Amino acid sequence: MKSSRSTLTLACLALLAATSGVHAQGLGMRPGGGTGITDIMRGGARVTAPAQVPRSTAAQPAPTGQRAAEYIVALVNSEPVTNTEVQKRVTRILRENPEAQRVPRAELNRLVLERIVVERAQLQLAKESGLKVDDQAVDQAEQLVARQNQVPQEELYRRLDSEGITRQEFRSDLRDQLLLTRLREREVNARVKISDSEVDQFIQDQRSGNAAAAPEINLAHVLVTVPEDSSEAQIAALQKKAQGVADRARAGEDFAKLARENSDSPDRANGGSLGLRSADRYPPLFVEATQTTPVNGIVGPVRSGAGFHVIKVLAKGQAGAAEGVVTQTHTRHILLRNDPQRSTAQAIEQLAEFKRRVQAGTADFASLARDNSQDGSAKDGGDLGWARPGQFVPEFEEALDRLAPGQISDPVVTRFGVHLIQAVARREAKLSQTEQREAARAVLREKKMDEAFETWVQEVRTRAYVEFREPPV
Repeated sequence: MKSSRSTLTLACLALLAATSGVHAQGLGMRPGGGTGITDIMRGGARVTAPAQVPRSTAAQPAPTGQRAAEYIVALVNSEPVTNTEVQKRVTRILRENPEAQRVPRAELNRLVLERIVVERAQLQLAKESGLKVDDQAVDQAEQLVARQNQVPQEELYRRLDSEGITRQEFRSDLRDQLLLTRLREREVNARVKISDSEVDQFIQDQRSGNAAAAPEINLAHVLVTVPEDSSEAQIAALQKKAQGVADRARAGEDFAKLARENSDSPDRANGGSLGLRSADRYPPLFVEATQTTPVNGIVGPVRSGAGFHVIKVLAKGQAGAAEGVVTQTHTRHILLRNDPQRSTAQAIEQLAEFKRRVQAGTADFASLARDNSQDGSAKDGGDLGWARPGQFVPEFEEALDRLAPGQISDPVVTRFGVHLIQAVARREAKLSQTEQREAARAVLREKKMDEAFETWVQEVRTRAYVEFREPPV
């Protein structure tokens, strides 16, 4: 049996993984999997379930007698890591995870320093490889974090500021995480191969009830936002509004209509649907609230940092389940790739003009795709067919999920370039035999990616020259 200290150290390692890099977990990228019909299909990282950005948190005071002077604690290939960098990360962990306070400070410092060393070695490799993340991708990442935390961007910045995190620091964190994601996808993806026999065995195990696939859920919600400075009376009134929505939903009113008319969330245009995904890609609050709720059941109102949520369970199942019914979206897009002749900003401007022309009725989406798209789907007018959840890269899918049928997105930046996306139609459909196999392959790939990623991280760490100086305090 492990000692309590060992157990705490293991728990602390998990906390480090959750809090390293991007402050809001809405962009905590990690290896994922899947294959698709074009190169914009999901092929690497995925976005984990967002944690609520704290509404207000005072910084943890440094321990009595803590050394405040700046000094170098380690060199990673001649690049310094300072005591201040380590202590900022430690302070963040202690603020967000009270359990970490039970870990001896020296041990926590050591674990955090090692985490920073590993990240620094990866970032150096990314830069040596010529990988870059432009400002437009960081802008989009900021917007995504705000949406996933159900707050306006200005409120997101205010909350970060209350924690002592400047917007510049936050954007730098986002840029580093996006850069690391692109590096990991390039380095790790090619290592993972899934054989047909493995897919066959997975499907057989699942049908016999032996599969350990993560459960998947599809939830829809109505958000009634509670502003930061609301009085007790205002909060009570907003809770009453949410309760009224919940009562109407339980009485049989169309939930999608209730969401479109009452929700303060950006996904209201899609009837509040958040899409079919594994439970670990949902906010823990949503998963816990709906754990024992049957399909079509209503939960809430439940309170989060953003406000009151009324939640409907649309579907539950196992990833890749043969009998699974999923929401499919008929999708098309126009892709302008990154190249020396056209910057990301210019591609965004051009696609925004395409959107204006389509909405004004002076141009046709399919014709613009045939004439301009740099994707293999151009010959089909940008048509990607009926797509299941998890089939596209996260940035693309997140934008698609927010579209009502017929709507066109604003330009979306991904690692492949800039896209203009249209949701043509949606339907509930059982997976075909081919789709079942693709879903099963994606689940298996996800598991293998985690293993391949850990191996790769150790290789990068081993190759780096690391010199430890004075320990951080």
